[in-house]
Order: sequence, then C-alpha cells, then structure tokens
Amino acid sequence: MMAMRYSELVGDQSAFLTLKIDSEEPVELRDFVGAFTSLGNEFDRYVHETYPDATSDPRMYVREVRYGCIEADMITGFAVAAITQMDQILILEDFVRRWGGRFGMLLSGVVKGDQLATGAELKDWADAAKAIASDPVASHRLMVTKFKDGKRDITASFVFTTPEARTALEHIETRKAALAKPQTDTRNRVLMRFTRTDVHDATVNKRSGERVRIDEIAAQDKPVMFASEMVEQEIRAVIREADENVYKRGFVVDVVVQASGDRILAYAVSALHSVIEIDD
Repeated sequence: MMAMRYSELVGDQSAFLTLKIDSEEPVELRDFVGAFTSLGNEFDRYVHETYPDATSDPRMYVREVRYGCIEADMITGFAVAAITQMDQILILEDFVRRWGGRFGMLLSGVVKGDQLATGAELKDWADAAKAIASDPVASHRLMVTKFKDGKRDITASFVFTTPEARTALEHIETRKAALAKPQTDTRNRVLMRFTRTDVHDATVNKRSGERVRIDEIAAQDKPVMFASEMVEQEIRAVIREADENVYKRGFVVDVVVQASGDRILAYAVSALHSVIEIDD
C-alpha cells in the first residue's frame, strides 16, 4: 500500500532531487527538518526566477534511514506547459549546478551581483549547513537521480562537508551583518522641500526631527539630517529669515540617501546650491 501511495505522489515525475546526509553523530531534529525545508524553499525561488509561468510544490519524502545516513527524495510538483521527461532531468541538473554555485559563493565569502540578498535566503542556507556543521565528519550531498529498468542513475551531484559547512556559516553571518547596514546613494542637485521644520540646531549627522520631501527620489517625506555644520547653518538661515512661508521654498541640494534594502531611512544634506520659490 505504501508503494502505491508513493507512486501516486510521484506521478509523471521521471527524476528526483535526492538529498543524502551522512553523519557520525545524531542530527538534531530541528536541524534535520531545516536541511530539507531549506532545499524546498530554494527550489521554489529557482522556479520563480527561471520559469515565471511554471508552478512548483516541493515536498520531501524520507526514503531511507540507516545508521549514519538519512536519504530523502523531493517530489517537486513542477508543472509547465509541454515539458518532457528529458526536460525535467535537465531542469533538476541545472538546479543542482545553481545550488553548488551559491554554496561556492558562501564558501568563498564573495557574493556576485544581487544574489543571496535577503535574510530569508541566508536563513535557508544556514539551515542547510547546520545539519552537519556540528558533526566531526559529515557530508551533505544533493543529487539528481532517475530510475530506469529498476536501476538508479545519478546524473548530477554536489557535496559539501563539515569544515565547508562551518566556513559557510561564518560567511553567512558576515553577509547578514553587511545587509543589515544602511546603504547609501548620493544624489546631486535635487529639489528638497520641508514638510516639518525646526529653527533649533541639530547634531551633525543626527536626525533633527524635521522632515523633507524629494519627489525625484520618493513621494513620501523622510527624516532629514545635515552632513556638516556649514550646510546646516545655511539652511537654518533660510528657515529663520524667510519672509515667505518656508514650505513654499525649494532647496536645491546634494543629499546622501540612507536606506536599508528598499526602505529609505533618511536624507543627509551635504551641500546647498540655491533656494527657489515654488508655486503650488
């Protein structure tokens, strides 16, 4: 009955991603589960990025457990129009190459482009490594397997070991810290308008409590700070001495946009070029 159930789950899938964890020590249950869920999450990302019109529903099924070895197959739930059995194998082989390439970046500490740019991705890679990181001698092997005439054939494979898992975890923490740091982007001669003002001086490079809007960068107003005392005093003089409503003045400035991911945290004004009248 179990064999029938498994065949029903497999359906037309002609090849599998097989994850094999070899270890000398028992694997903590949380790390064991994390090793498999991380693989499913990464496969989901791969399908979304590579085949936008396709769908997937990756599920892992433990096929064999014996002393020092846990082995599981992934039922990918991958569906796209006009896909052949050979296509399925090529897609899984491509995923294994991607898996190996991304682990290689983590191992070297050098990430290319915008890859591994989210906390969720890094958490999944940490979960993939933790299952073997505390074991003296262990390995994590991802394979593409297919069955023909009752025989199993491995068409692609990538493996990493305990020392590599530990190194990857160190670089993952470094990558997390780097992503958490505010990012900066300098914009020159943009038009800034105050939406909230304060005539009192602020500490250099600290938020003043004031807010400004720079339509060229974002539609919402953001906190403002000043990169130097000179530029702060220049702008303060305009605010204090303006005969007209300061909210109808536009400040042509250079700013450093401080952001975390896609979220703008503040504008740091580094230079004031001119002040112009604005008619609403």
